[in-house]
Amino acid sequence: MSASRRTGHWLSGVAALALLLGLTSRSTAIEPVDVELVLAVDVSLSMSPAELEIQRHGYAAALTHDNVLKAIADGVYGKIAVAYVEWAGTRWQRVVVPWTVIANRADAERVVAQLNARPPDSARRTSISGALEFGSDLFAESGLQGTKRVIDVSGDGPNNQGAPVDITRDEVVKQGITINGLPLMTSGGFTGAFDVANLDRYYSDCVIGGPGAFMIPVNDWTQFPEAIRRKLVLELAGPASQQWAAEEAAHPPVVLADDRPAADCLAGEKMWRNRGWMLDSR
Repeated sequence: MSASRRTGHWLSGVAALALLLGLTSRSTAIEPVDVELVLAVDVSLSMSPAELEIQRHGYAAALTHDNVLKAIADGVYGKIAVAYVEWAGTRWQRVVVPWTVIANRADAERVVAQLNARPPDSARRTSISGALEFGSDLFAESGLQGTKRVIDVSGDGPNNQGAPVDITRDEVVKQGITINGLPLMTSGGFTGAFDVANLDRYYSDCVIGGPGAFMIPVNDWTQFPEAIRRKLVLELAGPASQQWAAEEAAHPPVVLADDRPAADCLAGEKMWRNRGWMLDSR
């Protein structure tokens, strides 16, 4: 084979390789979104079946609310990504809705359809730390690139299983993830033997963290749909919605993270050890 032909074959090989790499690069390109949001929802047995349904319906209503859709549309990219996870004990986490991009009402309604496809499960114990660890791992699987990454955790009691929640919180925040909270200070489930008196303070000191972290306490289930809506608006509002989002935040109670630890972050574990002889659902 002549030198010119060998050179021609070599150049053809290089061109083919470059084309292959280009196609591979395009096929694996990371899609940008304004926010990657993990909705981590407590389904421990401390909540009644009716309360579990209220949670599902509340998230479904919020995701399709005009204000939430406007907050999404006003973002730089005009789209977000959501994963919906239900959790209970250390090893009990279920992805109900895998990563889904929402850019319009039709996308949001597809998420709602998945939420309504089957009733929520339930399990024993409450491991907020397990939910945070699981949620943080989900970001590596999204195939997306969010300007902001958020875990939105809701629950009706303190951590009583798994790693200490404040230590896990700090590890997750170090990854550049913000943790917001929705403490459910309601009643209607099983025994309250493992409740803490001020769950909102516990969430403020032990659970939420990261840039701009906040929580919205829920004192009655009738408040839940509005609390979810307001929370999503504040988390998702883009530059064009900042003033509007500030107006949402002006309506109490939105509690920002602070640097004044007061709650005992091991309160749930201590109560479980002291009262572990009781047959409790959490």
